Amino acid sequence: MAKGRGGFPGGGMPGNMNQLMKQAQRMQAQLEEKQAEMETMEFEASSGGGVVTVAVNGKKELTKVVIDPDAVDPDDVEMLQDLILAAANEALKKCETETQSQLSEITGGLGGGMF
Repeated sequence: MAKGRGGFPGGGMPGNMNQLMKQAQRMQAQLEEKQAEMETMEFEASSGGGVVTVAVNGKKELTKVVIDPDAVDPDDVEMLQDLILAAANEALKKCETETQSQLSEITGGLGGGMF
């Protein structure tokens, strides 16, 4: 009968655990660095053939809205509102796509949606 030592022959687990912890700490530092870098980036999108342009930063905060005066029609405010929403949503989508791409480089696809 084999004597139970937790199923880890040679007691190699503590060394592996230390190595895993160091690797996790390196990954955490890389993630924090990448997050700080992403927060400084700007993502821009336009709608209506460029009559409305919106920018967001990596914190997903709206930083800029540019509206061509020709897009302002007092009789069709709803169209302008739709153009702003479309541009803002597209800019946010670009931000999210880039964030996920950058993070997957570090994590190898683990833990999607961390930010």
